[in-house]
Amino acid sequence: MSETYPSALLEKAVSEFSKLPGIGRKSALRLVLNMLRRDVSDVDEFCNSIMTLKHEVKYCKVCHNISDTDVCPICSDRRRDASTICVVENIQDVMAVEKTQQFNGLYHVLGGIISPMDGIGPGDIEVDSLVDRISTGDVREVILALSSTMEGDTTNFYISRKLMQYDVKLSVIARGISVGDELEYTDEVTLGRSILNRTPFKQ
Repeated sequence: MSETYPSALLEKAVSEFSKLPGIGRKSALRLVLNMLRRDVSDVDEFCNSIMTLKHEVKYCKVCHNISDTDVCPICSDRRRDASTICVVENIQDVMAVEKTQQFNGLYHVLGGIISPMDGIGPGDIEVDSLVDRISTGDVREVILALSSTMEGDTTNFYISRKLMQYDVKLSVIARGISVGDELEYTDEVTLGRSILNRTPFKQ
């Protein structure tokens, strides 16, 4: 039985909130009603922050991480080890690895992993730009830090094939992370150890 809303404006707002991942219509209704109870200035600030983010946020030209500038602070930091690149699926994974304070290299954000079931192929993620970075000859090691899922393993294998011709060490994070786990939900101690205890990638 569909819910009856006392206002078309309320129903529209609930419909928009429920488009967010993990938000059902009941949760969306709670969020919208919470917004209605707030001061107008608070809601305006909330809306403006989302609009500003959408219109002004950039993606790093080097690693594809979210940034306020054309090149992100990590890639711009000369103290980082530019000879090591950690390949991750998304922005959340960069944040997760950074939180461990166990990695001082650079990153490469793929923006997804190969998943034929979801219609995501190699051309839909940032593999070619990774190859371009490796082709300069400045990178000595590529750490494949993707989730230990079938899709993550498929993506690891694809990347390894693309980098075969280059003199670069390929390694994967240690399997202290359970098979099937998403990287961003792994606790920082386990993730940090997995990076430090990385092993050579075997095809």
